[in-house]
Amino acid sequence: MAGPTPNLPASRPSSGVTGSIDRFRASPAGERLAPILRPDVLFALGIITIILFMLIPMPTIMMDAGLSVSITFSVLILMTVLFIQTPLEFSTFPTVLLISTALRLGLNVASTRLILENGHNGLDAAGGIIEAFGTFIIKDSYVIGGIVFAILVIVNFVVITKGSGRIAEVAARFTLDAMPGKQMAIDSDLSAGMINEDEAKIRRKKLEQESNFFGAMDGAAKFVRGDAIAGLLIVFINIIGGIVIGTVTQDMSLADAARNYTVLTIGDGLVSQIPALIVSVSAGLLVSKAGVEGSAEQQLFEQFGRYPRAMAMSSVLILTLGLVPGIPTLPFVTLAAIMGGISYLTFQRLAEEEKAAAEVKPKPGQPGGPAIAEEPISKALAMDTIRLELGYGLLPLVQGDGDSNKLTDQIKGLRRQLAEDMGYVLPAVRIQDNLQLPSSTYVVSIKEIEAGRGEIRPNMLLCMDPNGDSISLPGENTLEPTFGLPAMWIDPQYREEAHFRGYTVVDAPTVVTTHLTEIIKDNMPDLLNYAETQKLLNEMHKDYQKLVADVIPGQISLGGLQRILQNLLSERISVRNLPTILEGIAEASVYTKSIAQVTEHVRSRLSRQLCDAYADQGGILPLVTLSAEWEASFAEALMGEGEDKHLAMPPSKLQEFINAVRNTYDSLSAQGVTPVLLTSPPIRPYVRSVIERFRPQTVVMSQNEINPKARIRTMGQV
Repeated sequence: MAGPTPNLPASRPSSGVTGSIDRFRASPAGERLAPILRPDVLFALGIITIILFMLIPMPTIMMDAGLSVSITFSVLILMTVLFIQTPLEFSTFPTVLLISTALRLGLNVASTRLILENGHNGLDAAGGIIEAFGTFIIKDSYVIGGIVFAILVIVNFVVITKGSGRIAEVAARFTLDAMPGKQMAIDSDLSAGMINEDEAKIRRKKLEQESNFFGAMDGAAKFVRGDAIAGLLIVFINIIGGIVIGTVTQDMSLADAARNYTVLTIGDGLVSQIPALIVSVSAGLLVSKAGVEGSAEQQLFEQFGRYPRAMAMSSVLILTLGLVPGIPTLPFVTLAAIMGGISYLTFQRLAEEEKAAAEVKPKPGQPGGPAIAEEPISKALAMDTIRLELGYGLLPLVQGDGDSNKLTDQIKGLRRQLAEDMGYVLPAVRIQDNLQLPSSTYVVSIKEIEAGRGEIRPNMLLCMDPNGDSISLPGENTLEPTFGLPAMWIDPQYREEAHFRGYTVVDAPTVVTTHLTEIIKDNMPDLLNYAETQKLLNEMHKDYQKLVADVIPGQISLGGLQRILQNLLSERISVRNLPTILEGIAEASVYTKSIAQVTEHVRSRLSRQLCDAYADQGGILPLVTLSAEWEASFAEALMGEGEDKHLAMPPSKLQEFINAVRNTYDSLSAQGVTPVLLTSPPIRPYVRSVIERFRPQTVVMSQNEINPKARIRTMGQV
């Protein structure tokens, strides 16, 4: 009695051949045969059978079955290649090609044994299929059979195999060469926020499959070439060996031996070369449609149908050729009529499509179409919040079709990144050409006032040394437009060498995007207008709308909130945690209406965020403290009350303070440390107002802004 069916790992629903096997296994007879009907077992048995063809003598009925399987398998491969949409849908083709080649070679060895052993008994010595190919197809004439076989070998070996092998070789090389660029494009899209991690994994997986497929196809093409050579050699060995065996050991006449063994051998060669030719055509079709999506017939008919004039001209030329005296007229006239009719029907179809499109979308000024209205004068008052003007030489940066690293795509990613980092959605960036600019120059304007400009080379890469040393590569020396660092424009061919030397290499769109990012961060307070502030409140989660209603406008006006957010953004503090900011405003508005004091209280509520933002890689916040003498000097220099309070320190004293800060920070910068300057809460805004004029990147925090759980380290004192 059969034992229980072994537990198999769960898998996705099967389809096709595997599904049919699964359905048979579910039947009563299938339950008894389940252990050997597993797809992996059947596959292994099939490979073993191919090997046995080469080692064990096979009866003629097995030979006929094997040859029929070989022919069927080759036709199945061809039909599959014709109907797939993309080459990766048949990614197992190299394995299939190896199996089909091994099957044909195994059958060749088995048929050779049958021919040499039993060829003297007649033309049915190697089975009915070889006899049919040796008698019916070549009509018992081994001369005709030899010529047909030679032509098939020439077509397969010289034309199809060589061409498809060359296409596979070039496709593999180009695919592997393009892998680093495609991988960088995926990483760039991921870092810019244009795709998520799951989409990046899918694209990387597809890229890996594509490279593996074309690399395997390059090697698999050698199977077809070797198969053709082996078939040719086997034919010669069979003919010569058969004649020798027939005349020496079987007492046959030379003519009878030559007839029997030659007809059988050529029949065997034909029955092997025809499937080989079909598989070679399949391989050529597969590698030649590398950049085309859709089934073969769909793409061919669609592309030929786009140009009916070509078919019409072909019809006229074929008709003219058919009317030449001495040339059969009927075939050419028939073909000319068919192509002319197809051309006429195609012209009619295109005309109907154009007419339908015109009816759906009328042109301006036509009945039913939109009226042509004069642009209102008030539109001239509209102002672009952020504008990027490009010289005519930089237009390819925004016009590249299918380029995943286009400037427009990077700016979309920049807006998403700034929304995550700083807490509000950046206004749209208007990109326009400016013929008055030099060809390779761009200008960034904030509210139509120039905020920065630079010069780039669109087809080159910007190379920079992180240590500030000179770059030892051929190129054009320049200054990096964002920070004014020494750099060099290099040819893309030196990218790998530059990476190997430790240089930083970026392309032209990234240079523009980086410059635009820094300009936007410097001008962020000006970009946060009244409407953007209201939009931030409207987009808050519904759970916080009660908080918004309690604070605005009861405790502070919308304009006051705007000024507080601008104060935070001026020191590059993210306003993404808007609920905490509103809670801080609600607390501070109880005892003061001063925007400056409310801002300082909000900063203390954001202490955890500030300490995390300015901590080093080890999570430690480096500090430089202000000495008691300078604390007293600043406190004594404060004049006025409330909003009128200001700093009245003598210029000589200010210069002394500036020199002290520079000396302290320059010595720490040499050690690779960028600490935060720590002051007492009352004087922090005024210390910051002085430092931002000569060292804007220096962060100034008060003692109230140090989170109790923050780890700090004092690096020095001013």
